[in-house]
Amino acid sequence: MNKVSGLIEVDLFPSEINSLEHPEVLRLRALLEDVALENHCRLLFFDIENGIVSFSFDSDKLMANILKIFQNDS
Repeated sequence: MNKVSGLIEVDLFPSEINSLEHPEVLRLRALLEDVALENHCRLLFFDIENGIVSFSFDSDKLMANILKIFQNDS
């Protein structure tokens, strides 16, 4: 399944960070790829713009769990 059904966007970095090659962004992507492996799914989308990270997994269950975590932190 390669369809991206939704994106999670999180303001994580200073707005001047726009590079997928930035060391902190690379670490976050590696972490998300590890989460995907642990949940038997794949990271389908990952991007950064003005410090805002956008990502998506091919697991609706994992996406819902991440959204719940963010809602509980609010």
